[in-house]
Amino acid sequence: MGAATEPDRAIDTERYPLAAPASARWDEVVSATRAELAETGCCVLPDFVRPEWQETLRAECASVERDAHFDVETVNAYNTDVHAPLPEGHPGRLTVERGNAFVARDRLPPHHIVPRLYSNPLFRHFVASCFGLPEVHELADPLSGLVLNVVRPGMEHPWHFDTNEFTVSLLTQEAEGGGVFEYCPNIRSAEAENFDDVRRVLTGEGAHLVRGLTLRPGDLQLFKGRYSLHRVSAVRGATARHTAIFAYSERPGVVGSVARTRQLFGRVLPEHHAAEGRAVRVDALLD
Repeated sequence: MGAATEPDRAIDTERYPLAAPASARWDEVVSATRAELAETGCCVLPDFVRPEWQETLRAECASVERDAHFDVETVNAYNTDVHAPLPEGHPGRLTVERGNAFVARDRLPPHHIVPRLYSNPLFRHFVASCFGLPEVHELADPLSGLVLNVVRPGMEHPWHFDTNEFTVSLLTQEAEGGGVFEYCPNIRSAEAENFDDVRRVLTGEGAHLVRGLTLRPGDLQLFKGRYSLHRVSAVRGATARHTAIFAYSERPGVVGSVARTRQLFGRVLPEHHAAEGRAVRVDALLD
C-alpha cells in the first residue's frame, strides 16, 4: 500500500478524505454517518472504492471464491443450539437452513485491495470515528478478522444478529437477482430481547419492521448488527454475491471461539485453542 499514512489509491479520497481527519469534508462525512447510524443503525457510503477500480476489486475477490468453506446447516436467528429446550412461541425455536460460505483471512492475498484496506491505520481511524469510538483494533484471529462472504445462487444468509456491536462490509460482486440486504433497525437492545417482534419478522408477520437496502459493488456499509436483526435474501441467477467483511473490535487481541471458528471455516488453528475461554461478552443477550 505504500506508507502507512497513505490511503489506498483505489479509495475515492476526494469524497472520503481518509488522510485529512482535520478537514471540513472529513467532519461532514463522519457527522452524517454518525447521525444515520444513530437513527437507523446503518449507513452506506456509495462508491467508496472508485468506479474505475471496482472491476479489479471484483476480480480479486472472485479469484478466491474457490477457497470458501461451504456448509449447509440448520440454524436459528441466535446461532444457538437448535435442539436446546425453549418455551413455546420463542423465536429461537424457528429454524432455517443457512447455506453461505466464507473465505478466511489467510486465503486472501495481502496485495489485494481488501486486505490492504483492512490493515490501513487511516481506514481504522475513519471507521472508529464513524462509530464514535476512540479506536478500533484488527482482530488477532488469523481466520475471521477479515473474510469474504460468498452467497451462491439459490442460497441465502438467513435472519440473524451479529456477535459484534458493529460491522463494516464492502460489496465486491452483486448477484444477478435477489441478494437484498434486509434489516430491522434496533429491534432489540442490550437490555431487552423483544422476542415478540423478532418472532413476527421470522414468521413473515412483521414486514412493517423490515427495511431493504440496495448495495452496489464498491459501496462501504457500516452497520450496528448486534441489535438489528438482518439477512441477505436468496440469490437468483448464475452469479454469487460477494461481500468483504472487516471485523474490528474495541479491544485488542480478540480471537474467535473454537466451535464458531470450526463452524465457519471447517478448521481451527493453535491460536484458537490458546484463546479458548477468554472471550468477554458485551451484554447478556441470548446469542
